[in-house]
Amino acid sequence: MKSTMNLKNIARSRVPLTVGIRREDPCRIWERRAPLTPDAVNDLVERRGVQVHVEQCDRRIFTDKEYEQAGATIRPNLQAAHVVLGIKEPPLNELLLNSLPSPVGGSHCARTFLLFSHTAKGQTYNMPLLSSFLANNDNDSNSNLLPTLIDYELLTNEEDGKRTVGFGWFAGVAGVLESLSSMAHSHLELGVASPFLYTPRPHTLPSLSALRASLRAIGTRIANEGTPAALGPFVIGLTGTGNVSQGCLSMLEELPIVHVSVQDLPSLVRNPDTDLRKVLPSSSLSIYLVHAKPADYFIRTAPATNGSTHFDRADYYANPGMYGSVFGERVCVFPSEIDTSQHLIYPYLTLLLNGTGWSPGFPRLMTNEQLAQALPLAKLIDTHLHHHHVFPISGKPPKSSRGLNVGDISCDPEGGLEFLERSSTLSDPFYKVKVQEGLPEVQMMAVDILPTSIPLDASVHFSDGVMRYLEGVLDRYDPSRWNAQSDEEGELRRATIAQGGKLMDKHEWLGKKVDAWRNEQPSPATFTPPAGIPQDPSRKPSGQDQGVLRTKRVLLLGSGMVAGPAVEKMAERSDVKLVVASNSGYELNNLRRIGRVASTGNSVEYKEINVGNKTALQELIGQADVVISLLPVPLHAGIAELCIQQKKHLVTASYISDDMRKLHDRALSSDVLLLNEIGLDPGIDHCSAISLISRLQAQNKQIVSFISFCGGLPSPDVGLENMGPLRYKFSWSPRGVLTAALNAARFKLRGKEYEIPGSRLLESYFQNVPISPTVALEGLPNRDSFPYAAAYGLGDIHSLRTLLRGTLRYRGFSTLMHFFKSLGLLELGGSIQEIRSWRELVPRSQALRRELHPEAEHVDLRAHSQGAEGNTNAQALSWLLSDQSGTGVGFGEGLPRLPKEPMTPLDMFTILLAHKLKYAPHERDMVVMAHEVIARTSPGGVNATSPGAGEEEIHTSSLIAYGDDRYSAMARTVGLPVAIAALAIVDGKVDKGLRGVAGPGHESVREPVLKGLVQVGLGMEESIKKSWVGSLERELGRPGTL
Repeated sequence: MKSTMNLKNIARSRVPLTVGIRREDPCRIWERRAPLTPDAVNDLVERRGVQVHVEQCDRRIFTDKEYEQAGATIRPNLQAAHVVLGIKEPPLNELLLNSLPSPVGGSHCARTFLLFSHTAKGQTYNMPLLSSFLANNDNDSNSNLLPTLIDYELLTNEEDGKRTVGFGWFAGVAGVLESLSSMAHSHLELGVASPFLYTPRPHTLPSLSALRASLRAIGTRIANEGTPAALGPFVIGLTGTGNVSQGCLSMLEELPIVHVSVQDLPSLVRNPDTDLRKVLPSSSLSIYLVHAKPADYFIRTAPATNGSTHFDRADYYANPGMYGSVFGERVCVFPSEIDTSQHLIYPYLTLLLNGTGWSPGFPRLMTNEQLAQALPLAKLIDTHLHHHHVFPISGKPPKSSRGLNVGDISCDPEGGLEFLERSSTLSDPFYKVKVQEGLPEVQMMAVDILPTSIPLDASVHFSDGVMRYLEGVLDRYDPSRWNAQSDEEGELRRATIAQGGKLMDKHEWLGKKVDAWRNEQPSPATFTPPAGIPQDPSRKPSGQDQGVLRTKRVLLLGSGMVAGPAVEKMAERSDVKLVVASNSGYELNNLRRIGRVASTGNSVEYKEINVGNKTALQELIGQADVVISLLPVPLHAGIAELCIQQKKHLVTASYISDDMRKLHDRALSSDVLLLNEIGLDPGIDHCSAISLISRLQAQNKQIVSFISFCGGLPSPDVGLENMGPLRYKFSWSPRGVLTAALNAARFKLRGKEYEIPGSRLLESYFQNVPISPTVALEGLPNRDSFPYAAAYGLGDIHSLRTLLRGTLRYRGFSTLMHFFKSLGLLELGGSIQEIRSWRELVPRSQALRRELHPEAEHVDLRAHSQGAEGNTNAQALSWLLSDQSGTGVGFGEGLPRLPKEPMTPLDMFTILLAHKLKYAPHERDMVVMAHEVIARTSPGGVNATSPGAGEEEIHTSSLIAYGDDRYSAMARTVGLPVAIAALAIVDGKVDKGLRGVAGPGHESVREPVLKGLVQVGLGMEESIKKSWVGSLERELGRPGTL
């Protein structure tokens, strides 16, 4: 009866109570978990009578069809959802902050978000996210309609404060498998194949039971045959006592485990008759597991009042600074000398599984220095094993393998294990670290999203745990059901970080963190009265003042894909009259629909003209205050000439050309600003870099290294298999990408200057640019970086250790594009006459290349296709020339129309790529930009060979943006800066002394642009760390990277 009444109440409400299941950030390509299963959705729909909207996603462990069959509706977005559930943080531009009509009628109500927000500890990188849930000031009357933020990590029971939902157990389970697999690879490099080579990686089987069965089979083999004698006793060390370690122990039960204590470890190598030594024929065929507890490795560095140096839990948490770890090293140097009350652990281990967390102020499990001391001890232990056991039996010395493999399941870079430089990914799960010359490298497995590699079981477990809390949240939207005294409500209150635009009591300290982030953002613009109107500087503008403001006029030339976001942004302004002029009636009609939706009134006018009609163009420019040119680059200088004649300012997103630069003096004399390079790259890159550098220099910090990379790419959720052989797609003409591959480059990296001719650029790429932990990227040097020393105020190039600007691509792009270049497909020096089929393009291009460059490299396709790389290249070429293949095209429509007039090979190749590598309607692009600035805070010469001389800080500033259903990421990140800059000029915010040909580096341009970008969800995210490890400068400077 109660359920029936509830259904009736909902039926009478104005809008249905709606739950939304969010699609996870596409950049997290392995994130396949779901907060609710289809069974849970069906329960909500049938029993509670709520609607469930599921954001469309092809990557999620449960398919859209499964959710539909459970009663959910698949939607492109969650605009109608009152309660939104996800796993990880959403991209800022996808965050829904607006209120909704209440499901019980009456006024609007706030949304509720449930997710792992990673904000509760004051994580700097997520302060922009937390800021979105908070009002700008206490007097904001609408702040109560800002969403509520509930963090799963804070859901705890009242009795002991333990977390009630989470994935930690699954992290332990998956971490065991990934670590064993990583270790097996490491041992193979030593020349030893172990049974653990057959360890299933967790994502390779569909369920936990299948993974267990597979590991159990390995355990049976070990029980029958043992592990390789050359590796000596196989010892796994485990730390931690929480859910992570329990997951580890559960999975390790599938192996023939013998549990040993820390005190047992020396006997494995010291006593020839010990039963634990599986290397003897009579030994048990087992894996040895030591589960080390804090009391085994933490000691008080200064005696307590009772004289004890032993670990005391209460004292440890009260005085963490008084404790130190002896996990990896002691004063003694050989096991026989060890005081039995103070045992070594790490040097005995074949594999360390670290499942314990760490917080600043507490002792690390192992420091870099301790690892450097532990590795020689580990080698001594293996040598001791060789002399006493293995050599007399097998005749072969053991491999020195102890202490060389770590699975850091806690995944806290530079945390409990200081030598963990960075997290790894499921795509690239392990890497090596070297703490000191002369010592072996240690292989690290540190995947940061381990539970998502077992997405089915992890999601079912999580959904079961979170369901009762979701019921409690839904009750909040129905006063007849809400119980303020329920256990669930109390736990939800404890897990709520922000509500009604304010931080909850125990999280109020985060306000300072948010304020600090907000204060670092460009300050709001001040009101500037129109010229000629007297104004009392102490008085704010009134409505009457606003009434006399003259309408500001902006002319936008061009109607391509970048124009849409620019039109929409400017159409929001009722005081701005926008005129859009283009020779494409079709594109103007599309823009007209955009303007109609965004416009606050009749403020957008559309005119179809030919820019070759100089008279009509002059008339339009004469009526404008500011002109925006989104026309092809060669037309900009001509438009600038007309702007100078009419004394109108000009804005473009393009690099300053030689023809444009020649107009500088004339523009100055006409008091005209020709503002260029205000798109993405160039544009946002300049603004954000100069802003960060200026702030650091204002703190008297010396910049010693600057690296910047940017790239427009297909979003990871497109899938590599759908990106074509170049792993690249085009939303506009590929010509710019192809010509950029011919540019010369110059840069400086770790003290060495590089000059790369255009003919060698595609061979001189960075094989790994570790900007994203989830996406494998490579980088190409971008033109001449040296002029940016002056442009960015970095001083003389000789005072810098590193100066590098680069372009990002998915791995494999440069090698394949170089192959195409070797075929002559990027040739610009001559033309090909009409071709009868696309298959003629290659031999005709090759012939032209041989004619123009007889000394250059030439490819014999028949010989080239024999090797592995050649076969890959041949397959890519075949794919491009087939009418049965292509992305975003129908079957049998894979080739474009043949050109009818003579063209360069590059221009013909442009036509082919534009057709073959187009985006499908459901696919979206991604823009990635990242700066790294290394600043020295204490004296020290700029030494290329030893970075870190003197105190150094690593500052990063990054932006990741995705396309959506309306605009590509590239269109937004080019069109919006152009529009914001143009509005800044017409609003009088740009310094009137800034005239002539200029870029966006001036404070009066860059700061309003950066502020405006934050407001549209395109703000840069900044962070800082002290250690050079994991920095771009270090990674790009590794031997063999370039």
